[in-house]
Amino acid sequence: MSLKRILSRGAIAATLLAMAGCADMDAQQQSMVSGGAAGAVIGTVGTVMTGGCIPCGTAIGGAVGVGAGYLMHQLNENTKASSNSSSGYTPSNGYTPSNSPSSPSYTPPLN
Repeated sequence: MSLKRILSRGAIAATLLAMAGCADMDAQQQSMVSGGAAGAVIGTVGTVMTGGCIPCGTAIGGAVGVGAGYLMHQLNENTKASSNSSSGYTPSNGYTPSNSPSSPSYTPPLN
């Protein structure tokens, strides 16, 4: 068996194992892993281009990526929570359906 075939099968097996390992992760963990992987790649490419310490750039990029994935997940969760918590539009002039002009207890707002 050729070296190319062995390496390609190994890469396929590693990809399948990595995908199976992520199956039981929650959304936050998946965001952190995705951020870490992207950060590691960016760190590696950056250090190769600048001639720095490649393992250092990979580790630092991965750590920054994990942090960025965590922060992005928290930001998305906060955005979802704030959009779901709004129960509707409340005008600032005090006019609401229970306080409408056709209602006998209507009093106009004081400005």
